[in-house]
Amino acid sequence: MEELYRLIEEKIRNAGYPGEIDGREFYNEVSDEADDQEEGTYIFGIKKSDTLFYQGCMEILKNQFDLHYVDIHDGETVYHVDFDA
Repeated sequence: MEELYRLIEEKIRNAGYPGEIDGREFYNEVSDEADDQEEGTYIFGIKKSDTLFYQGCMEILKNQFDLHYVDIHDGETVYHVDFDA
């Protein structure tokens, strides 16, 4: 799992996001959004603060989820992270 967390951090940094990011925390927050959802494709949002939030798209499969993308909204700036690329 540590490699997955590092990959998440790397993709987010490569998208230009300059803030602190913890791959484990990010994964857990997205995973929490997937919990108890039926199979399908979902748009989700995670509010981190008054000026920082994540909005993304994931597909819920039988026993897992596939994160397609996340847009990190930091004030007026949006960083698009494509996890399918």
